[in-house]
Amino acid sequence: MPLNIRDLSIAARQFEQGERIPDAHAANGGDTAPDLEISGIPAGTVELAVVCHDPDAPLPRGFTHWTVYGITPSTARIGSGSGGGPDRREGPNTLGENAYAGPNPPPGHGTHHYYFWVYALDTRVEGAPSREAFLADYAGNIIEQNRIVGTYSA
Repeated sequence: MPLNIRDLSIAARQFEQGERIPDAHAANGGDTAPDLEISGIPAGTVELAVVCHDPDAPLPRGFTHWTVYGITPSTARIGSGSGGGPDRREGPNTLGENAYAGPNPPPGHGTHHYYFWVYALDTRVEGAPSREAFLADYAGNIIEQNRIVGTYSA
């Protein structure tokens, strides 16, 4: 996958880059997705995708907390209750659920980093693939990508 970072940006309303994610967005809190704002969408974008992934999880491929596909390029915000377009669909997280699963690191495992990636794609994503399938199948269709990272510890 080539390095594609230009103007595309993603920000969270509830935390800044590198800051702790509020408990309301954790599994043992409200378990609601944070509000994410997307800007700088490049020309030629057909669809946006958002993936939240914790590479610090003690699993071979980390832990995917959220996959969202079918976000229209005109959408500037996604999160709990924000819609995202008529075709927006959530794909599977590591628990096998098509939903957001908030941070929940194992006790004593320290601080985890949660990467909220946004991808601008030149094609539509078929169905609602897992994170791994999405990256394998659509890496060549990514126009730009960027991320915001939040932290959380038990």
